[in-house]
Amino acid sequence: MAFQNQNDLLHARLAGKNVMVTGGLGFIGSNLTHRLVALGARVTLVDSLVPDYGGNPFNISGIEDRIQLNVADLRDQFSIAYLVQGRDFIFNLAGQVSHIDSMDDPYTDLEINVRAQISLLEACRKRNRNVKIIYTSTRQLYGKPDYLPVDEQHLAHPTDVNGINNLAGEQYHVLYNNVYGVRTVSLRLTNTYGPRQLIKHSRQGFIGWFVRQIVEGSEIQIYGDGKQVRDFNYVDDVVDALLLAAVIDNTEGQVYNLGGDPISLKALVELMIEINGGGTYRFVPFPADKKKIDIGDFYGKYSKIEAALGWKPKTTLREGLRTTIEYYRKNLNSYIAEGEC
Repeated sequence: MAFQNQNDLLHARLAGKNVMVTGGLGFIGSNLTHRLVALGARVTLVDSLVPDYGGNPFNISGIEDRIQLNVADLRDQFSIAYLVQGRDFIFNLAGQVSHIDSMDDPYTDLEINVRAQISLLEACRKRNRNVKIIYTSTRQLYGKPDYLPVDEQHLAHPTDVNGINNLAGEQYHVLYNNVYGVRTVSLRLTNTYGPRQLIKHSRQGFIGWFVRQIVEGSEIQIYGDGKQVRDFNYVDDVVDALLLAAVIDNTEGQVYNLGGDPISLKALVELMIEINGGGTYRFVPFPADKKKIDIGDFYGKYSKIEAALGWKPKTTLREGLRTTIEYYRKNLNSYIAEGEC
């Protein structure tokens, strides 16, 4: 269903609502929080502030006095059982998202992406069955595509530990919806980029790292021949999808792909250099650990969410990259400073 004025719809259904965002100091969580505050929601953030995972207090600069912040870990069943009470919506964005880290430390990935998800779902089952949970899953669970574009019917055959655990986490959300009546909906995100993204290291995705290199004037290294194809979503478009999935009925128990127009990594970097007004790149061989889990070309089909929620990307890649690069030119030190969480 399409809406002529989505912002009015969101304001009508979120103003005054009691909303919790897990992973709220992270990239997508903080952008979502800024939007929720603007819509008049009463927002509580939960973030464990695990080093290197992306939680950054600077991300809520300007709205600190309009939200509540709890430094807590989803694996702490007692804290979460208390925190879920009385919530109308929970945006469940907390997770370990690094594919490389998941291969180096599978136990921690399992704890955060599976056990912690069960902790949250159990807390809602016992303390707040009326809540609606919006879960952020990933296109990584599909693995190397059998066909393109990838739709929701594509078989899941993940290539790394992170993909396996995210698939399990998503399926637990679907299970609790179907069996226990805890309403859930899952969005399978593709490469998200934009302001407030972690750029301190490259383990959470290449595009944030490319942005940092562009801003710092460093040479960008592209693995392979640069012909690999990906799709990208600007963070504001992802936030729109999350909010629409929350307020529109009949999404319960569903999973939806996000997606955008495909572009090769070489063309992506050349566009970034053009927008920046300068920069360099070179091709380098794939590191062995990354090559083993690389999925090749990937872009998703998002017609299901477009039909159900009226969502499609609004921000062009050029526009989104320009805004992102400008943001980090102004705020770079708040994302790379020593001691940053």
